[in-house]
Amino acid sequence: MIIKVRVLPNSKNNEIVSRIGTVLRVCVKTKDVDSDETNNLIKKIVAEFFGVKERDIYLRKGQRGKEKTIEIEGKSDEEIKELLDCIP
Repeated sequence: MIIKVRVLPNSKNNEIVSRIGTVLRVCVKTKDVDSDETNNLIKKIVAEFFGVKERDIYLRKGQRGKEKTIEIEGKSDEEIKELLDCIP
């Protein structure tokens, strides 16, 4: 399943904080949204939340921007939608 992520840099914690429609808002401690460190951190946070391995998360678009498109494998679309619905 493909989801959109909005990165919020310079945060106190690394976590998924909310959802606006189908866009996840993810806080990260790093300053740059376009670094490989941030991209790997986003993959780690999303993988942990959805209960999949990091290698099942693919960054498809937005490697250098705040808006990123991520593909999640390893779970069915229904399971991912259920988890998305848990986010306020």
